[in-house]
Amino acid sequence: MDINFIYLTFIYPIIYIFPSYAANGAPILFGGGRPLDLGRKIWGKRIFGDNKTIRGTASALLAGVGVGLIEYPFLNYMIAIAVMMALGAIAGDLVGSFVKRRLDYKSGRSFPVMDQYGFFVFALVFSFWLGHMPDLYGMAFLVVLTGATHVLTNVGAHRLRLKKVPW
Repeated sequence: MDINFIYLTFIYPIIYIFPSYAANGAPILFGGGRPLDLGRKIWGKRIFGDNKTIRGTASALLAGVGVGLIEYPFLNYMIAIAVMMALGAIAGDLVGSFVKRRLDYKSGRSFPVMDQYGFFVFALVFSFWLGHMPDLYGMAFLVVLTGATHVLTNVGAHRLRLKKVPW
C-alpha cells in the first residue's frame, strides 16, 4: 500500500477532524455548572436543557482551539480550521439538543444519527469554506471512525461514571 494513500486516507483525516472530536468530548470531562440556556424556555420548553452548560461550552471551544494550536506548527492552516471545527461541533450539539427538546425527548435520551453525527456534520460545514478537507476516501473513513469512536467513547465514559447513559 502506498504511504501517500495511507496518509491521505487515514492519517490526515484524523488530524483534520481531531479539533471537533476534542470539542465534542471536553464537556464530559470539564462541563457542569450553570445551564447555557439559564433555564429559559421557548414555546414552553427548555431551549437546551440542564446538560448543556456554560462551562461545557467554554471547555469545548478551548479544547478544539487547543488541538489547533498543537497542530499549527505542522499545518499552519489548522488553527483557523480548529476554531471553526470547535464552533461547528458546539453548534451541532446544541442544535441536536434544541431539536430533542422540541420533540419532547427527555434529557439524556438517545437521538440516533443526530447524537452520533450532529457535531461532525456541523464541524465540517463550518470549516468547509477554509479548504484543506480530506478527499473522498478520507471522508468515508471519518464517517466510519466517527460512528465507532462515538460508541466506544460513550460506553467508556459511562463505565467510568462520567456519563449517566452510554450514548
